[in-house]
Amino acid sequence: MSVEPLRGRPARIVRAVLRLLPTPIRNQVLRHREMLKFLIVGGTCFLVTIAVNYALKLTILSNKPVTALTVATIVTTVLSYILNREWAFRTRGGRERRHEAALFFAVNAIAIGVNDVPLLIGRYVFDLRVPDVSLIVQEISDFGFGIVAGTLAAMAFRFWAYKKWVFPHPKVQLVAQDQGSRAA
Repeated sequence: MSVEPLRGRPARIVRAVLRLLPTPIRNQVLRHREMLKFLIVGGTCFLVTIAVNYALKLTILSNKPVTALTVATIVTTVLSYILNREWAFRTRGGRERRHEAALFFAVNAIAIGVNDVPLLIGRYVFDLRVPDVSLIVQEISDFGFGIVAGTLAAMAFRFWAYKKWVFPHPKVQLVAQDQGSRAA
């Protein structure tokens, strides 16, 4: 298996890291590179979600944790589209870009709901909120249910849905806009 064409400094870093890996591990990394890229995009968006979520919770949405998480997830959905389209699933295509974007954002609308469900359960079913519990227990619960469990559930759904509907065709590149918007 070969490494897909990379350019510039990031490419040199990736090639250097791959050379350091033992051959069996390198082969596994190359075989599952699409999933690894998806996880890197997800990890980046996870960190952005945490930052935006807590910035909102500590300021204007202090009494609305589900709204803060939802807004944070919406913000990172845009970043996620750009990174997934241009990097993680760049060798997939087969759809007109507008159609693909509409599917991406429809899948993410569902995923945002999936992401919010654990936080809603923790807060409003188990009553893990002040005054029923201490502030520290509430925040640990919010992080565990909302950020960790919600993100894991939404991530599994997204990976499946992206491959099934949004970026369904492997090894297909979209034709440049000036050549038309049909798949190659």
